[in-house]
Amino acid sequence: MFELSQSFYFESAHTLRREVERNEADGSRRVHGHTYTAEVSVRGRADPSTGMVVDLAVLREAIARVREQLDHHFLDEVPGLDVPTLENLCVFIHERVAARVPGVASVSVARHSSGDRCVYLGPAGAHRGVASQGGDGGASSGGHDAGHGGDGGNGGNGGE
Repeated sequence: MFELSQSFYFESAHTLRREVERNEADGSRRVHGHTYTAEVSVRGRADPSTGMVVDLAVLREAIARVREQLDHHFLDEVPGLDVPTLENLCVFIHERVAARVPGVASVSVARHSSGDRCVYLGPAGAHRGVASQGGDGGASSGGHDAGHGGDGGNGGNGGE
């Protein structure tokens, strides 16, 4: 079993309503931007004929399509993103890449300048799915899991 990852970055602006101390929340309510680093990991067995879990060109193309929707955009206005939290960015990226690439195991989104990082492990049960020859992949592009509608309490968007 292998896990193959591809990283990318995007720069975006957003606003965020938060239930924290006023001084902390004020900056989040104003339009502000971040440099995000994301990583998509695909898990599976190497295809005996190619020696690859997935052709990196296929993974990069799927990622490029998502990146085009996020890079230098106002995240509050990205269709299908919902509230622009780290959690929702992970789900957004996962759903779109998994629709094109089998075996997406996880997506992480980080803001290195503030030390924040979120990892999404996919819909419940999807971690058992793998990419392999013969189509036994289990990646799903299902809807948002419960608990991804806000900043997740301890989750990901502190330090705005």
